[in-house]
Amino acid sequence: MTTTTTTTTPLAATSYAVTPTRIVHAEWHKLRTLRSTWWTLGLSVALVVSVGLMMGSTYDGDDANIDTVVFTLFGSQMSQICVAVLGILITASEYSTGLVRATMAAVPRRLPVLWAKAGVFTALAFTVTFATNLVTFLLAQIWLSDGDKALSLADSGVLRALAGNAAGITLLSLIALGLGALCRSVPAAIGAFVGAVMILPEVLQMISNDAVQSAVKYLPSKSAESLGSIIPVANHNTPGTGLVSLAVWAAVVLTAAGLLLKRRDV
Repeated sequence: MTTTTTTTTPLAATSYAVTPTRIVHAEWHKLRTLRSTWWTLGLSVALVVSVGLMMGSTYDGDDANIDTVVFTLFGSQMSQICVAVLGILITASEYSTGLVRATMAAVPRRLPVLWAKAGVFTALAFTVTFATNLVTFLLAQIWLSDGDKALSLADSGVLRALAGNAAGITLLSLIALGLGALCRSVPAAIGAFVGAVMILPEVLQMISNDAVQSAVKYLPSKSAESLGSIIPVANHNTPGTGLVSLAVWAAVVLTAAGLLLKRRDV
């Protein structure tokens, strides 16, 4: 009697392999399907555009000494909080909902998840912020084009300052994303960001000590301020130094978040 053996060919393991592309795609899917993403970004855009239009339409020449880009994008001082909150929500909210367990079960190595979140968020935040800055600047110039703040995108330093403002907000928000991963709590991460990143430099700046004043220039919020101006900002680093300093801060916070992510339970 002849025995026939039937061999079943399993699906290729690669069909379900966890690849960087798939992790990025998954994080993008989560980000774009959350209503909080578009609410926070929408509020950020509305703040910058509305304040820019108000500043442009009511300008009477009293603020001639203020940099034109800084003047136009005055609303970004408030909108950066919205983008930072979004960065925190991307990481910290998964712990409050329990989604992080499923995420880490799908990607046991864990770190690729954090890098994918940071990469997807950086691309979205910078694109939206830079586009908003361009639109706001052009709209404000409808009223400013006949005065001392008349500029065009072709003028020296304008595009750099608009992009620098967007880069500063994006990197500050990356720090917030890292704090969300470190704190694993939305309220705690927001408190840490506002207290340590936004308020502490202002408090330290009031101390009359040369060493402290020199150190304050390298703190995240002060580094970000140096990026969005056409002319050099007094008592701040150059835009290049500010960008490097801010990038280092973001890298340090994300690295710390990555180390704890590997060591702590979810």
